[in-house]
Amino acid sequence: MTAPTRDNETEFEPVYHRYGPHRAGLPPLVPYFRELWHRREFAAEMSRATMRSANVSTFFGQAWLVLNPLLTAAVYYLLVTIIRGRHDPAFFTHLTLGLFAFNLVSTSITSGATSVTTSGRLLINTAFPRLLIPLSAVRTAFFRFLPTIPVYLFFHVLFLRDQWSWQMLLGGYFLVTMILFGMGMAAFFSTLQIYFRDTSSFLPFFVRLWMYLSPVLWLPEAIFNSDFPRWMLTLIQINPMYSMLGGYSDAIQEGRVPDLSMWVTSAVWAVAVAVLGFLFFISREREFAVRLT
Repeated sequence: MTAPTRDNETEFEPVYHRYGPHRAGLPPLVPYFRELWHRREFAAEMSRATMRSANVSTFFGQAWLVLNPLLTAAVYYLLVTIIRGRHDPAFFTHLTLGLFAFNLVSTSITSGATSVTTSGRLLINTAFPRLLIPLSAVRTAFFRFLPTIPVYLFFHVLFLRDQWSWQMLLGGYFLVTMILFGMGMAAFFSTLQIYFRDTSSFLPFFVRLWMYLSPVLWLPEAIFNSDFPRWMLTLIQINPMYSMLGGYSDAIQEGRVPDLSMWVTSAVWAVAVAVLGFLFFISREREFAVRLT
């Protein structure tokens, strides 16, 4: 029996994968986002698992999602009422609307910041676009926001029963910009957390200061009729949440069409932050597994 000739041998031909950096540290973006879309169910399942682990599917878990911002609104309303010296139910409605919406963005940021560092084993053992991780955190924040909508509508009926109009539907536009903005911020801070592990400790203070500069505890018309320094008013106006929350409040609570500047500014901030945050994340994601081990 003769040995098989070389022509009859099945030779092993290894496949080599090149992991060198692409231009500007970015992979081909079209295939990346195509794969991101195809794997969207993966992010949805991650989000559902997070919500199950937090007992969000239970009655008391759902109730706490509403009670937490509602009690915060009651505390702030009490403080502001004492300072202002008068009771204003319409302001309490504004406060709940603003806090619920701001909490959506702040939760997207804070939970998104730690989403990658807490997914070490998943990063090492599974191949998927890593951007799905912070996006799943934003999805979780959005579903935690949903139970607050009927709560606000209850206060709207109670205190603003005559202010119902089709303009309230325009608030959906500003809600979308806040979600897109939260996605970009979650991607940015989750990347920053990989390199600077104290980022998540700093974020609560940053978010609290940010809320004070946003139209949550105050009304835009009241702040601009005050004696605040010009530089502070300028700082408030360039705050991304000023246009997003301002337009959101104008449409839903006031029942009027927001100014064109709020529409444009909200869209510009949302798209710019999403693009920059996504690109920053994608350009660094191949280092994540090494830095987490």
